[in-house]
Amino acid sequence: MKKIQIEDTIYTANTDFRVAIECNRIATDDTIGEYERGLAIIYTMFGADGLKNPNHFEKLLKWILDYLSCGRNIEDNDEEPDMDYIEDMDYIEASFMSDYHIDLTKENMDWHKFYNLMNGLSNSEMGNCCVLNRIRNLRNLDLKEVKDAKEGKRLEKAKREVALKRNIIKKTFTSIEKKNMEEFNRLMERSKDE
Repeated sequence: MKKIQIEDTIYTANTDFRVAIECNRIATDDTIGEYERGLAIIYTMFGADGLKNPNHFEKLLKWILDYLSCGRNIEDNDEEPDMDYIEDMDYIEASFMSDYHIDLTKENMDWHKFYNLMNGLSNSEMGNCCVLNRIRNLRNLDLKEVKDAKEGKRLEKAKREVALKRNIIKKTFTSIEKKNMEEFNRLMERSKDE
C-alpha cells in the first residue's frame, strides 16, 4: 500500500502485484472504451475513493502509469509479446518457487519487487533456466535457424503448444463485482451532475 496526495485528498493505492497485473489486463482490453478503461484502472488501484473527484482522474492515471512502468520509458512496441502475466501465471509461480522458494499464492508482494524478481529469474543458454524462461525462449525461437528437419518439426509442434492465446475471454461477474460496478455507475452519474 502506498499513499499519495493530490491537493488536499490522500489516496491509498493497492500496490500488490496482482492488482498491477489486473490494471495491465484492463489497459490492454480493447473491448472497454478508453474513458471507461481509465476509470476501471483507477478503481482497481484506488477503490471507490479514487472515483470521488473527477478533477483528480488525470493525475491518478499518471501516477498509476509511472508506478506500473517501474521507471522504464514505455513506448509503443511492435514486437510480439513472449509472455502474458495472466496466461503464464502457472509458469511464473513455478519459476518463483524454483528460483526464489517464494510461493506467490501465499505472498503479498509489491509490484516493483515482483517486477524486479521477474527480471532476475534464471535464464541460461546452458540449460539452467526456470520454466517461464524456457517457455519464453521457445516462443522466441526462430525455426528457420534449425537445420535438422525432424528437430524443426518437433520444435514447431512445441511452439504451437506453448503459444500465447489471443482469445478474449468473456468474464462472468460475481454478485460482489456487479454491486461494485453499480456503485461505480452511481458515482459516475453523480459526478456528471456536479
